[in-house]
Amino acid sequence: MKKVAVFCGSSLGFSDVYKNDAIKLGDYFAKNNIGLVYGGGKIGMMGVLADTIIKNEGEVIGVIPGLLRHEEVAHNNITKMIVTKTMSKRKVKISRLVNGYIALPGGFGTMDEIFEALTLNQLGIEQKPVGILNTNGFFDYLIKQLDVMVNEGYLKQSNKEMLIVSDSIDDLLLKMFNYKAPEKTKVTNKVVS
Repeated sequence: MKKVAVFCGSSLGFSDVYKNDAIKLGDYFAKNNIGLVYGGGKIGMMGVLADTIIKNEGEVIGVIPGLLRHEEVAHNNITKMIVTKTMSKRKVKISRLVNGYIALPGGFGTMDEIFEALTLNQLGIEQKPVGILNTNGFFDYLIKQLDVMVNEGYLKQSNKEMLIVSDSIDDLLLKMFNYKAPEKTKVTNKVVS
């Protein structure tokens, strides 16, 4: 994987454990020459991750919609900033740039983006690894909700298994590097007369 999108909060949360894992992930990316593609912010988890990679002379590409590009939010010290017209165009641009996706703790935006990546894989539009760094059990209830969706018949177990989950950066990235997309069932359109 040459470039990975990381979705995470524009807040740091209440515990330093999240910030510390963002720093460790940034160090891992820089050490292993993995370029970061992210939302382009300089605040919260996004800013910590980008700053860590820049400090270690790694590549950081921000993709930000024009409506969010103002002094208080946009990072001014990254490798490249791409400005899109809308949030949906931002997602398309990010997907074209990356070989995989990771979610760190965040809010609605993080959930929206990681589930869109999973949906693209479920539909066979993409075949990229999608991972969650489950720092401090942050995503435990989300993972339990996915089990409910499987048990109630709204999600296939094979699709749930597309989501790679670990509380270890090394383990998560190893699983992502070794990811093999599930084979899609061929759908045929037969006309019955």
